[in-house]
Amino acid sequence: MPEPLVVVENLSDWKDTYPALKVVTVRDYLSGAADGMDDDLQVINLARSYRYLSVGYYTSLLAEARGHRVIPSVRTIQDLSRKAIYTLDTADLERLARKTVGRTRQDVIVNGLELMLYFGQTSSPEWQDLARQIFDAFRCPVLRVELRRQGEWRISAIQAVHPQTLNAEQQAAFAEALGVFLARRWRKPRSRTRYRYDLAILHNPDEKLPPSSRGALAQMVRAGKAVGVDVELITRRDYGRLAEYDALFIRETTSIDHYTYQFAKKAESEGMVVIDDPDSILRCTNKVYLAELLKAHRVPRPRTIIVSRDNVDELEAELGYPMVLKIPDGSFSRGVVKANNAAELKRLAGQFFKDSDLILAQEFMYTEFDWRVGILNNKPLFVCQYFMSKKHWQILKHDDKGGNAQAGGFKTWPVDEAPAKVVKTALRAAKLLGDGLYGVDLKQAGDKVVVIEVNDNPNIDNGVEDGVLGEALYRTLMAEFVRRIEMRAV
Repeated sequence: MPEPLVVVENLSDWKDTYPALKVVTVRDYLSGAADGMDDDLQVINLARSYRYLSVGYYTSLLAEARGHRVIPSVRTIQDLSRKAIYTLDTADLERLARKTVGRTRQDVIVNGLELMLYFGQTSSPEWQDLARQIFDAFRCPVLRVELRRQGEWRISAIQAVHPQTLNAEQQAAFAEALGVFLARRWRKPRSRTRYRYDLAILHNPDEKLPPSSRGALAQMVRAGKAVGVDVELITRRDYGRLAEYDALFIRETTSIDHYTYQFAKKAESEGMVVIDDPDSILRCTNKVYLAELLKAHRVPRPRTIIVSRDNVDELEAELGYPMVLKIPDGSFSRGVVKANNAAELKRLAGQFFKDSDLILAQEFMYTEFDWRVGILNNKPLFVCQYFMSKKHWQILKHDDKGGNAQAGGFKTWPVDEAPAKVVKTALRAAKLLGDGLYGVDLKQAGDKVVVIEVNDNPNIDNGVEDGVLGEALYRTLMAEFVRRIEMRAV
């Protein structure tokens, strides 16, 4: 087995106390210092930074291009670069961490713990199993792992650390772990499955009410792999990389004056498959447009009036009290208010007119729940009942500051057991918008079924919308992306 090659930024980074190995600088390695060495060369990349497009990043990138076995790999560097990516791989690790916490003296751990890992080794024997499994998932020479109590124990951070920052005690642990690592047979990680297509999921990990939870995103990643799609979570910072993918799935609340719309437009211009497509965002996010569209096609809806400053005084006679006022581009029950009398109507309408020249007024229909029918490619995907929040007339009750929201309960129905009229009416409404993914909200009072609105970015959360289909729901989504990608290629 050939001797490993250590790559450092400065030769002084390699301490005398470390094992005697062949050491070269990053710049020498990049300029070809390893040319002529064994094709199966083992490279330990100890650059001071693995930041994207840094010399440390390029060291691993060129090592792989040259056929060298390098630690960390480019994929590991990418996986560690954004918490939103690596947290999808930590569910099993967190379960193990919680078990280990339970076996550890509680006076040692209060609300947080930091572990240093050197080639999968740690100085705390009780944490060794977790350290090994983390290293198996993220093969990096030195890692700092932070655990925090966030209701329950979670891995809050996994960060690559440069040996130069270690103190004397930590350097000794690093040297010992390196010796153990080199004494083992260096197994090349299993080659990753080559996927037919690449799908980007745009999400915002800081969004308070995201359309898909972390668990649902993880399900999408797994379902993609099952049908030959490599799924990667991206954020707004990845706009410049969008053309690298075959398709875009927007799992962030959309709006016209928002980067989600720009992502959709960019993806469409690149010839990519995109859900939500720009036209769907444009049409669905404006309730005034939807109201007129449903009216023109005689889709049942509550009595609805498009309101300007000129006709606001006519609402009392047309709708009576209470009535519902809506800002055109509200979402998640925000921008939807109830006026119980003339004074409230004047005040609330005045507030809305500060932001929009037109608003919407609807007759008030109280029901114990709203229906939502999820529709994909003009076929029903799921059916849910969302019950009103406790002592409230909406399914979400926002606090006065617009922060936390209290939700009511839910029930997920098999499509063929849901009321046929509800599903049929939802399909009529969605077909007017296109063949994308929509969530049609409806109210039912006896035999009367009306469409409240159509969402281009409906919630898909694990344990809720997938309550009937489970994994099959996510596979259906991914299979639809595959179908559309392959249709583009014809």
